[in-house]
Amino acid sequence: MGSPDFAVPALQALHAAGHAIAAVYCQPPRPAGRGQRETPCPVQRAAEALGLAVRSPARLRQDAAAQAAFAALDLDAAIVAAYGLILPPAMLAAPRLGCLNIHASLLPRWRGAAPIHAALLAGDAETGVTIMQMEAGLDTGPMLRHAAIPIGPATTLPELHDALASLGAKLIVETLAAIPPAVPQPADGVTYAGKLGKADGAIDWTRPAALIERQVRALNPWPGTFFTCRGEAIRLHAALPVAGAGTPGEVLDTAPTIACGAGALRLLRLQRPGRGPLGAEDFLRGFALPPGSRLG
Repeated sequence: MGSPDFAVPALQALHAAGHAIAAVYCQPPRPAGRGQRETPCPVQRAAEALGLAVRSPARLRQDAAAQAAFAALDLDAAIVAAYGLILPPAMLAAPRLGCLNIHASLLPRWRGAAPIHAALLAGDAETGVTIMQMEAGLDTGPMLRHAAIPIGPATTLPELHDALASLGAKLIVETLAAIPPAVPQPADGVTYAGKLGKADGAIDWTRPAALIERQVRALNPWPGTFFTCRGEAIRLHAALPVAGAGTPGEVLDTAPTIACGAGALRLLRLQRPGRGPLGAEDFLRGFALPPGSRLG
């Protein structure tokens, strides 16, 4: 049970390990692209490539027929990875071994919807994957297995996402091969990673440069980070904290370097609306940021 790219390695690993996959549950196709054509999610595409049956109910909690169809599969276990729908109690209890979640954090740190983004935003030195027995609470269930990976000073969201997806695939196969005793999560150290939206990508130049740089690494490619200049929302894809001081948002030099609440930020890769990303030098040929000007 999964929908985005994060869940694909787990599906492929379970199939390669020889598990009998009774069905693959994922989100229904959604309109996408310029033509808004109905497009299946990555997990559906991966499942169909493997010849697996796909089910994509639009809802579960109020759909008795969907719950009954799930119970009729007579499962040993359900593996859940970023599925996108809340499983009602009847479905959580239906498989003999329960529903096992591949969660992209070292629980109880970063329960919730966006744990990978949150770990980068917070400047965590490490994160990881926890295989958890699901229950009605939000990522509160007992843990079966976990493993950590480091977060480097230049680690980006795509790099961390892919590393955790691969780690999750490895851990779930190991867990099913020898299911360990479930261990309750610690009562302390609980943090939450809420859903993200476009507004979370707005750059506030009064914040320290180091925090803004983490925001850039954590929120690209989605929801993206941006500032405003001359009425345009400029996407910032890469940046580097450097020494510098000035009024927050002030362009300090032609690099370009921008003053922040503490330190400064050198802009490395930018994008105007409707255009492709460019390195700073190429970007400035078509959109000047003269020293002394201010960014919003």
